[in-house]
Amino acid sequence: MEDTLSITLRFGTWTLPMTVKREEEYIYRQAEKLIKERYSFYTSSYPGQSKEMYLVMTILDIAVQSKRQETEGNAEPILERLRPLLSEVEAAIADDKVKR
Repeated sequence: MEDTLSITLRFGTWTLPMTVKREEEYIYRQAEKLIKERYSFYTSSYPGQSKEMYLVMTILDIAVQSKRQETEGNAEPILERLRPLLSEVEAAIADDKVKR
């Protein structure tokens, strides 16, 4: 059985008790911190909105960041395929310069 830990995440007046893998506690704590930071940013930047709107803004912000990182991460296989081609192009340019 995996080593688990009971933690409680806090968001304003809400508490969220959870059981997580011990090695993932840091990730959950960092996620809690990120949510609080982004929520605070939106409440101070856009006063007068409802709690629900602030939550939607926070969720959208974090989802966009996640998708952006996912997209950037997916570029690596393409870059791996392009590196040999880039080397060939660089070698051809260098060879052409030597011939001149």
